[in-house]
Amino acid sequence: MKGIFICMKVAAIIQARYGSSRLPGKILMDLCGKPVLQRVIERVRRSKYVNEVFVVTSIGRENLPVLRLCADLGVRVFAGAEDDVLDRYYQLAKLVKPDYIVRVTADCPCFDWELLDRALSAMSSNTDYLSDFDETLPDGLDLEIVRFEALERSWHEAQMASEREHVTQYIRKHPEIFRLQNFCSPIEGIGHLRWTLDEAEDFTLIQSIYRHFIAEGKEDFLTGGILEYVQENPKLSQINAKYARNEGLAKSIREDKIAEQL
Repeated sequence: MKGIFICMKVAAIIQARYGSSRLPGKILMDLCGKPVLQRVIERVRRSKYVNEVFVVTSIGRENLPVLRLCADLGVRVFAGAEDDVLDRYYQLAKLVKPDYIVRVTADCPCFDWELLDRALSAMSSNTDYLSDFDETLPDGLDLEIVRFEALERSWHEAQMASEREHVTQYIRKHPEIFRLQNFCSPIEGIGHLRWTLDEAEDFTLIQSIYRHFIAEGKEDFLTGGILEYVQENPKLSQINAKYARNEGLAKSIREDKIAEQL
């Protein structure tokens, strides 16, 4: 059975925290007239199947600007544990009671809502978790859809620090427990591209993308348009090419291994 989301409740939850070791305050940086977080919220809200967009952040005075921005935008927000992002997601989802949760991070201002809707339409009714396991999408266009019951079970069972910080790691590591579904990019050969926001060079690239499309009056640009623009300007993709994908996750896994040895 496909296209189950017409009659299901789908909540998109964006994790957003002001602090960042590599690019402090990145989610509130001005991106062509609007904060990065607002850009992400607006893009996710374009989805046909998402019923409501929420933000989860951590308790701390530094996140007050995040709360104020969400209030201004009419976005409901939940503040929870500093180091347990999985708990933040679960505590909010437990209150909202969606059938499915779309996980989004606030450092993805090029998020493609049409790809999300394509993934939702393709998701089988018995799937617990859908993602681009083969990394066929550019870094920054990550797609993750998880059934509430799967999130709840992982909240109960996940023990490693990396599994609590990176919300879906426990699910991804246990295909014998959860029913997983792969989603591949409809455009081939773009998985090496980096459109996420973790470093200053990332912002330079993303700002160039936004300036180009806003100058054309096209705030609703999508993956195909970005790809055409960067292919016409090949030097752009070299700006941040030196950075590896998923550096934060790799760091968390290394710290898990160190903790196990102590």
